[in-house]
Amino acid sequence: MKVHYKLYNEDCIQGARKHLKDNSIDLIITDPPYGIKGDKLHKHYNRAEEYVLQGYIEVPQEEYAQFSYRWIKEAERVLKPGGSIYIVSGYTNLIDILNALRQTRLKEINHIIWKYNFGVYTKTKFVSSHYHILYYRKPGGHYTFNTFCRYSADERDETGISSNYRDREDVWIINREYKPGQIKNKNELPKELLMKMILYSSNAGDLICDFFLGGFSTAKVAIGLNRNVCGFEKSKDAYTYQIKEMKKIKPGGLLEIIKKPKQCFLFNQGKIWSETQKNEVIEKYRNYRKSNNKSKKTIIKNIAREFGRGYFSILNVLKERGL
Repeated sequence: MKVHYKLYNEDCIQGARKHLKDNSIDLIITDPPYGIKGDKLHKHYNRAEEYVLQGYIEVPQEEYAQFSYRWIKEAERVLKPGGSIYIVSGYTNLIDILNALRQTRLKEINHIIWKYNFGVYTKTKFVSSHYHILYYRKPGGHYTFNTFCRYSADERDETGISSNYRDREDVWIINREYKPGQIKNKNELPKELLMKMILYSSNAGDLICDFFLGGFSTAKVAIGLNRNVCGFEKSKDAYTYQIKEMKKIKPGGLLEIIKKPKQCFLFNQGKIWSETQKNEVIEKYRNYRKSNNKSKKTIIKNIAREFGRGYFSILNVLKERGL
């Protein structure tokens, strides 16, 4: 599959007005500057800076509210009806992003918490070790959410809990990536985090936009999953280095390593029951009860697999008949 990318060394607000048409983007994933003197983050993280690209452009905190409103209004304009947006934010200026979103027609789907593996060391308060991910969509049009893109409905973890349910909870525990000795941006989102958002909220061939490319992580992962990409990076240093790195990305290359759902036996899930089918379930259940001493729970699980239905679907049929 052939994919394309158009990435610009421009301010995202002006660049979007110049290059992006109304209602043209399927999905936006972006990690805007946090307005917390990000150019000096190395003083808080015990990290050498010789491999970190210079030229990080921060937004003064006093300008953050207006800055957020301006770029989010552009995001609203370019999203297709039904299109989604994920915004990654720290806590300090989260209120400015939320206020900006409330001045648009975008509708909240989830406020996700991303828990990562280390935070800023503190002595006199609790350690902050999470970010916020604001997941919104634009009203109208077809809304993409691929419920079973990573786990099928009947997969279970080692404790017996639905893997699909766990994966779709709104607290995500995903570690940051360590890149010792590698050139990197000031702050980069991990590949696993990006793959999860892209797989759930887009399809192959869709157009994904990142308003703040940074280390081009979103662009690289999107291309690796056979999505088209556009986006903006204001820093000349970051853009010059990363645009060369994009040539190394293999379209569809990540499809070989992503988590794929196992084959699901629920081939009749969601279909309307006929009276004949219900009678067959009742007969099957009574025969099982006569012929073996297995528990009711085990029998229902066996019947569910035979009929391609969920456990509770079978249980409800039995309850209807007083069994």
